[in-house]
Amino acid sequence: MLELADVHVGYGRAEVLHGVSVSVGAGEIVSLIGSNGAGKSTTLRAISGLLPVRQGSIRFKDQTLSNRPSYAVVRAGISHVPEGRRLFGDMTVRENLLLGGYTCPVAELGARLARVYEMFPQLRERDGQAAGSLSGGEQQMAAIGRGLMAQPALLMLDEPSMGLAPKMVAQVADMVRSIREFGISILLVEQNASIALDISDRAYVLQMGSVVKEGPSASLREDAFVRRAYLGL
Repeated sequence: MLELADVHVGYGRAEVLHGVSVSVGAGEIVSLIGSNGAGKSTTLRAISGLLPVRQGSIRFKDQTLSNRPSYAVVRAGISHVPEGRRLFGDMTVRENLLLGGYTCPVAELGARLARVYEMFPQLRERDGQAAGSLSGGEQQMAAIGRGLMAQPALLMLDEPSMGLAPKMVAQVADMVRSIREFGISILLVEQNASIALDISDRAYVLQMGSVVKEGPSASLREDAFVRRAYLGL
């Protein structure tokens, strides 16, 4: 479904990704783990068309997405839920969700909104409430719901557990699992390596812009390097 091959990306003169190769298959949850500055969010931004690819290729469902504009990436079937949620705090929950459907025919918006409310009943209850007044967990639901309004085949989540209480972190993990049940593949960036490995099928470990380990999440959880560096074991 998604295939990154030898992708190089940078900011200005500084190269941040040094030949990253990552794949996500249909129906998979794949996680990227690593410390701050490892290149995890940069990888998602490159896929989304927010950063230019200097070398290598990004393909999705037999389409080349390298250096395509962000709206074209969304129309191809990829949604990106950014780190920090990035909701419009003064706008209502409904208004924020509808923004996620900007590529959708107007006649379909109602049905897509109903589907998101079916997945997240709490958002239906907060429909007319300002997004900035929601709890952290509810804001994350709204951010994910906004991404789902485009009816993606692949949803990219950047640090969805950031800043949340432990109870809400567990709920976010359940959300990710439930989204997969709708036939949506997920590429997850998560600094909480324990959560990431618990909910994903496969994982890649990034260090200094390079993939240093990859494999089934269950195997990486038992890997001595991963246990020491990322799981605190």
